Amino acid sequence: MRDGRWRRLGRALWRVIAVWGVSTLTMLALAGILPDFKLQSDDGDSATRIAITAALGAGAFGLLSALVWPLLVRALLLVPALVLGLLNFFLNGSLLLLALRLIPDGRGDANAETAVVVAAVMSAVASATGGALAVRDDDAYRRRLYRLADRRRRRAAGAQSPSTPGILFLQLDGVGHDVLRDAVRKGLMPTVARWLGEAAEGEGKETPPAPPTHRLVPWRTDWSSQTGASQLAILHGSNFDVPAFRWYEKDSGEVMVSNRPASAGELQRRAVARTGHPGLLADDGASRGNLFSGGADQLALVLSMAARRGKENRSRAGYFAYFSDPANAVRTALSFIAEVGREIGESTRARLCRRRPRVSRGGLYPFIRAFATVVERDVVVAAVIGDMLAGRAAVYADLVAYDEVAHHSGPTGSDAEKVLRRLDRSLALVAQVADHAPRPYRIVLLSDHGQSPGETFRARYGLTLADLVRAGCGLPVPRRARRTHSGAEARSAVRAALRRPVEEGAGEHHPRRVAEPIVLASGNLGLVSFPDVPHRMTREEIDRRHPALLPTLANHPGIGFVLVRSEEHGPLVLGARGAEVRLDELEDPEDPESLGPLADFGPGAADAVRRTDSFPHTADIMVNSWYDPQDGEVLAFEEQIGSHGGLGGAQSRPFLLAPLALSPAVEDGGELVGAEAVGAVLRRWRDEERGRSPLVGPATDPAASVDDRRPDTGSSTAFSVADHAVQDKTH
Repeated sequence: MRDGRWRRLGRALWRVIAVWGVSTLTMLALAGILPDFKLQSDDGDSATRIAITAALGAGAFGLLSALVWPLLVRALLLVPALVLGLLNFFLNGSLLLLALRLIPDGRGDANAETAVVVAAVMSAVASATGGALAVRDDDAYRRRLYRLADRRRRRAAGAQSPSTPGILFLQLDGVGHDVLRDAVRKGLMPTVARWLGEAAEGEGKETPPAPPTHRLVPWRTDWSSQTGASQLAILHGSNFDVPAFRWYEKDSGEVMVSNRPASAGELQRRAVARTGHPGLLADDGASRGNLFSGGADQLALVLSMAARRGKENRSRAGYFAYFSDPANAVRTALSFIAEVGREIGESTRARLCRRRPRVSRGGLYPFIRAFATVVERDVVVAAVIGDMLAGRAAVYADLVAYDEVAHHSGPTGSDAEKVLRRLDRSLALVAQVADHAPRPYRIVLLSDHGQSPGETFRARYGLTLADLVRAGCGLPVPRRARRTHSGAEARSAVRAALRRPVEEGAGEHHPRRVAEPIVLASGNLGLVSFPDVPHRMTREEIDRRHPALLPTLANHPGIGFVLVRSEEHGPLVLGARGAEVRLDELEDPEDPESLGPLADFGPGAADAVRRTDSFPHTADIMVNSWYDPQDGEVLAFEEQIGSHGGLGGAQSRPFLLAPLALSPAVEDGGELVGAEAVGAVLRRWRDEERGRSPLVGPATDPAASVDDRRPDTGSSTAFSVADHAVQDKTH
């Protein structure tokens, strides 16, 4: 407690000094601009003496404003508001004149009109500076929320408090299980460490950590280890027929991209139709910053809703509701500018030090990173806080900051560690605000996938996957290899917020002629499709048409394995030196002797590949990059040094961190496999908290479940909560 008071006192003192310094500079600038305002004697003074005079004047003006101004306002309470507003200028000017008279030797002087102008400018600058420093302080931010919550509770006195606990699902996009464990050990995430009952590195050993409140379990992704597949299964119960982040569908001739609003809306519709229920968040839920709605009534920054342009579409309302508060705008704008500068400095340092691996981080990337790590984080956290103060039953929110930075800086670099530290502060803020919610909350932390490090395929071999495919088909290869773009979720959020098309053509190679293949990249997973053939081509058909293609891919050192379908043997996995695994004929899918090229990719690899082979829209050829089990590195087919999307390493091992009050995700010794299994666990927890049987049965209208969700109007942000918040309850 004593340490906390000293920290608060230190921050308050720093704000006073900062405001004083800015006010001094403002006074010096005005003295140089306004002819009737002076800070020196008639004989002239040195620059140092003038600066001291300005500091004394600014200090005196600030002190008088702090001490005298409240007394003047109290004395003038009966004055009409309009008259008081006009008097403010003259009262401020009078205080400045008095402050100038207090400067020794009479070096400060101004006429009455100039004093009014100077006082107005200095008050505005001091107010903006003090407010900016205060809103960047999480303690001040939290206290502001508490005051708002208390005000709402007084208005709603006598309202019925919800009797059952709510559940808050916070997704740390791209944070792998091992990354989380390392962050806790290094002291980067003290909030998570407290939940786990662990002492972080460097903490005193005399005081043992408190007992754990949460349990941590890893889980294994599907072959497609990316947000589109994982979040669709978690929120809507099924990711069937989602083979990658982007893929080509021959029946429609369209390229589906998980972070395209139109594609996300279609994927959500298919999942609802397949499962027969609207989603995890049906029945008083809120979806914040996600690709999909989860059946929630309250939506903000949900990509599957962003494709519609009608007036009823308010999925971006979270941005407008958040920035309508000036304090939010100042807080986030300052952090945004600082983050842009931080990224420029870090990328310059990496380039000067010639770090490897490295990808380009110029152009608009610093602003995209700042959007993901600052703007979207602040907006989503504020919306979640508002949902808790409103007492909503379930909230699912995605924080994409780490995923965006790790793509370009690496999943274990210092840049990514700084993001994890800031995310932990957001978790602490959410947990503290939960104490003022009208119902208790279970806070569940999870990730949708991890990230695997490694240089790009292009950097190592000087050509892209599309170039390699064209060479295997006997087609000309461009001398200059094409660059693909990051498929990070933050880019889609930026473009959706600005109402611009999302990544049209990014990560895609479209053929000049119909007979040429379409090559798509999803992290370290590649997809090859022949658009002129209406069905999925078999190995035999591919060999007759391009006899060198499959051997070229399977034998390349940057390729781990290739999946094709055989007319005779069904799904086949091909590897170097003629290795061939017939998946339908495997007696033991965990036996390394029979797995061939799949053996290095860990347990469950054969089952994951076999499942993807069953999808109607699986590509003619599925290509997984090389993987080094010793270093955990993969080769991304996109320009990313931290990637995910296929098999290999940490990308396939995310985490689930849940309160001990909830039933275990798996039995002792069990394993959580696949995003659909994670979605089933989360739905089970919701049902347990509601105390009723699971929501099953066909939806009355699957399309309506997607398109007719009542959008958020912005009333649920942290600064405009519902009118039913009542008594405090701890989580």
